[in-house]
Amino acid sequence: MASGFSETDRVRETQSLGAGPYLKKPYTLEKTGVAVKMNMERKLKPFPPMRLSLIGMAGSGKSYCSMKLAEHGFRRFGCDELIAEKLAHELFGSDGRPIETGEWMGFPYERQYKKHESKYLAFEKQVLSEILDYLQNPKIDRDEHIVVDTTGSVIYTGMEMMEKLRQNTIVVFLSTPPEVQKQLLNAYITNPHPMLWRDVFHKKPNETNQKALARCYPRLFSERERLYFRYADFTIDYHSCRKDGFGANDFLNKLR
Repeated sequence: MASGFSETDRVRETQSLGAGPYLKKPYTLEKTGVAVKMNMERKLKPFPPMRLSLIGMAGSGKSYCSMKLAEHGFRRFGCDELIAEKLAHELFGSDGRPIETGEWMGFPYERQYKKHESKYLAFEKQVLSEILDYLQNPKIDRDEHIVVDTTGSVIYTGMEMMEKLRQNTIVVFLSTPPEVQKQLLNAYITNPHPMLWRDVFHKKPNETNQKALARCYPRLFSERERLYFRYADFTIDYHSCRKDGFGANDFLNKLR
């Protein structure tokens, strides 16, 4: 099936949109002014004010969809970028070169992994708490459209925090079918992103790192899917988001 993700979208997905604890304005409005704002209002007119949270595995399309919504006037909270901002002082290799968050965290068989996994989760909870504070602020515009682009590990922030997210937003699960597990695992191995394994990973005697990852990943996948379904208000299937021309209006229409 043809993908709806253009190369421009993929590049944009990797760019940081965070500035401080949240985006101060939809970034397209800052760049293009009143005319674009009016155009966005026309695009969103058929829809009531929405507060959405996107959950799912890394690679499910959360960032792609949230950025499409941002182009339609949604205020976007990018949790990955905001966590990276808090870790910025640590994102350097032993040779002093800048590194990505995934390289900093490493793989679950590496020595520093447990320490970095715990630190990442602590910052994730902090970021989500800041976002929830914003959502619960009675002074914000109640007609504002908001999308929270969570990490794949948001479900590990705890039941209390997840319930608050459900109370303040519509939680949309972008599902990933079992047949794409290998594809997602290969993407993680070749271009590591922060992945919280939460003690699911363990090696057998004489087992290689790669074989251990391949054996343990389906269990991680299964356990996460169960939690995603628990907290989701809506589920959008993986292949729908990858149809040619799939955009913000298509996404919003699935929530009607």
